[in-house]
Amino acid sequence: LFFRSLFHTRTDAAKPRGNADAAYVYYNVKKTRNGDNLEEKSKGKTREGADELLTTGDLRSHRKMFNLISSTFPDVTVISEEHDNTVEEAASWSRNIPADILDKIKGGKDVSAERVTVWIDPLDATQEYTASLILLPTENLVKFVTTMVCVAVDGKPVIGVIHQPFADFTGKCVSWAFVGQGSNVSPRASYSVSPPKTIVSRSHSGQVRSFVQDAFGNSTTIIEAGGAGYKVLSLVSMPSSAKEPVDEADVYIHVTFIKKWDICAGAALLNALGGHMTTLKGEDIDYSGAALNKGGLVASVGVDHKALLERLPK
Repeated sequence: LFFRSLFHTRTDAAKPRGNADAAYVYYNVKKTRNGDNLEEKSKGKTREGADELLTTGDLRSHRKMFNLISSTFPDVTVISEEHDNTVEEAASWSRNIPADILDKIKGGKDVSAERVTVWIDPLDATQEYTASLILLPTENLVKFVTTMVCVAVDGKPVIGVIHQPFADFTGKCVSWAFVGQGSNVSPRASYSVSPPKTIVSRSHSGQVRSFVQDAFGNSTTIIEAGGAGYKVLSLVSMPSSAKEPVDEADVYIHVTFIKKWDICAGAALLNALGGHMTTLKGEDIDYSGAALNKGGLVASVGVDHKALLERLPK
């Protein structure tokens, strides 16, 4: 596999293609929601008892992303949060690589297909996606929604793409990184660890609030947010022109189980910037095999990650 081509296929799958048309993913995530046609149902319960929701937006985004990647690289293992074999349109990639990627991604690398795993989250923060329309229409919960694609080689995240379909700023609504090659995002100029502003899940919080306060003190600012992709973006420098800008955090902590399609793209992005995403015990997460990460996570960039880990409750 030529990595630069593989990389652009991932950016193509996660974001709008071209300036003339609305992309299929964008249309079916954003327009399905705005059209009040979510056909929401539950896939089951999380360990905390919350519904795992599935909407038409999830399925249509999955079909586009999964079919495009699978048809372009048929020998590669592709794992998506959703499972649906419907092909609503022929999925093909033009093989045109945009100039911004050519400028930053200079080299290529051949790897065998069996070493590669692609993780897809067709719609991260589904609860916020539906609640913003049905339950809490006055809250801008769709700011948490992302679509994500990640390429792992031998279990290590190498390419990450996070797209914000509802971002209200112009320009960069797609954040991407290729470890060892380049990225279109960067760390912020400064971070605090005394105490660190900590971002956690608003829907899978579990005991994370007391966990964070035990680690960093009762005065720690805790930001509750939806979507693992959004939480990673809160750790890096994002455009300031948004009407409601991305929250700024110093560390992202999750203390319960989490799926690898939720975190692989963010892990690649942080790794490319010199950051880290590990389990609560500081172990690297293997992005191959089973989809479930049982060790929780700590994510950071621009700070001493090991020092953060040492402050966590044992």
